[in-house]
Amino acid sequence: MTAGSSLFSVTMPFLLKKIGDTLGLAHTLQILSVLMFIQIFLSLTYKPLLPLPSAGERSKPDKTEELKCIHRFKKYLNLRVFRKVTYRIWAFGIATAVLGYFVPYVHLVNFVEKEFSETDRNWILLVCIGASSGIGRLTFGKIGDCIPGPKKIFLQVASFWILGIMSMMIPLCKGFEHVLIVCIFLGFCDGCFITIMAPIAFELVGPQDASQAIGFLLGLMAIPMTAGPPIAGILYDHFHNYRMAFYLAGIPPIIGGSVLFFIPIIHNRIRKRQEKEEPGTDRMLLASENVFNGDMLPSNSNAEVSA
Repeated sequence: MTAGSSLFSVTMPFLLKKIGDTLGLAHTLQILSVLMFIQIFLSLTYKPLLPLPSAGERSKPDKTEELKCIHRFKKYLNLRVFRKVTYRIWAFGIATAVLGYFVPYVHLVNFVEKEFSETDRNWILLVCIGASSGIGRLTFGKIGDCIPGPKKIFLQVASFWILGIMSMMIPLCKGFEHVLIVCIFLGFCDGCFITIMAPIAFELVGPQDASQAIGFLLGLMAIPMTAGPPIAGILYDHFHNYRMAFYLAGIPPIIGGSVLFFIPIIHNRIRKRQEKEEPGTDRMLLASENVFNGDMLPSNSNAEVSA
């Protein structure tokens, strides 16, 4: 499913360049706004999960109904996932890692225009990132299905480490072809990070709370992902080049990946402690260790105990 967005990532740079050269910036932004409105209309096709009250219930509101409404709200929007140590580490580790995530996407084209002014194919960079990201999502999605339990996180660890190293290597590129190679690696890392996110949430909090876990994670990611490119722009204004911006953009992914590295170790310690405290329930609570994506799970929705 996530590979579908890569199709637009491949085609949009070429289309936007043609539309921008032909119609100008104003009309290009208007066309993009129309595409956003299409997404808004499509979102109206989703049906709410919360049950709607009947006409009689609406005409006689009381405190009991208010309490029921609050209970339903807490059921579908709760902070229970943060009780799990492994999820907290995973969420805040990824939030740290994505601080430099968007810096290459936003500033790479300007960097190439400044350093390799002889080329007019800078739009190909984003095409390479989008194409390799799509291939990476398809490839690592299949690989992730073959790795049981939270060991899938090691794929994210490797992707963040490589992404950080590649960001630091961008200023060291001596030719446009070298930048293309770096973009291919960036795309593969992006594909791995995105496609493995939902399976990891499934393993850490269970199927019942997976959607909540992903929602909170995306919320935590929003601020650092948005702050990264403006910070890089400030560094460019100060140093008058992108070298320091790309060097510093590679540090958060390496730190975040290093934090994620310890999650499987902590998970194993929690499992061993649970086996000692409640030996009769360890098989049910930790059944996801031996379950691959797509297999049937026991009735218990929590794959890991709270810690």
